[in-house]
Amino acid sequence: MAEPMKFAVAGAGGRMGRMLMKAVLVHPGCELVAAFDRREAKAQGEDAGVLAGLKPAGITVRHDAATALDVADGLLDFTGPEATLSYAPETAKRGSVHIIGTTGLSDAQEEQLRKLTEGARVVRAGNFSLGVNLVCALTKAVAERLGPDYDVEISETHHRHKTDAPSGTALMLGRSAAEGRGIDLAQNMVSGRDGITGPRKEGTIGFSSIRAGEVIGEHTVLFAGLAERLEFKHVATDRALFAGGALAAGLWGRSREPGFYTMMDVLGL
Repeated sequence: MAEPMKFAVAGAGGRMGRMLMKAVLVHPGCELVAAFDRREAKAQGEDAGVLAGLKPAGITVRHDAATALDVADGLLDFTGPEATLSYAPETAKRGSVHIIGTTGLSDAQEEQLRKLTEGARVVRAGNFSLGVNLVCALTKAVAERLGPDYDVEISETHHRHKTDAPSGTALMLGRSAAEGRGIDLAQNMVSGRDGITGPRKEGTIGFSSIRAGEVIGEHTVLFAGLAERLEFKHVATDRALFAGGALAAGLWGRSREPGFYTMMDVLGL
């Protein structure tokens, strides 16, 4: 039997950080060896197990990412753009598995991330859910077959605390639709309509975002033709869904060559 994979968790005091630590601590094939957060985070000095809602794990939350990565095989990173970019050289230097669920990166930051992580085994996804990635695959296939006569609209709802829009998952779905049509999403996306916008331009992909309450995540892809509509909808009801997918990606990445992968690679899609 293979040795348990040793994970460090970034952003340990956040909601996803706590969920990731819990997932690692209860998984028989994984071991939590370090947890860290911003120097000013309230979680500093706390026990990782207690933060995760479990019994004490004997692992104290620190702020030094480099020290944490020295003892880990992989990093679970659902933080923010600047934090992820600061961790990237450290995982690259060590050849670590770097699981990145961070959203809100600009195009320039995405390009920078790819350069900084050269040498690491990266799995990068806007969403680590099996269901979402299957919807992405379906969206691409349907967009390819229906063509521009069908308008594509992607709507998403998240909790009031989310800071970026459209969500990383919505952008994943939009890229899938764009790939199916053989177009560039950046040149064809319409987000946040307001005022006198004029008629809808053929071939564009629309996005709309709602922020309310404690909604974990809901996404709908709408294909609307002149005489029919087709919808794919995904509703997340527990953040454990994303943590489980992140662990699966980490275990998958352990045996891979250095490179930049997605959940489509992990799932064989």
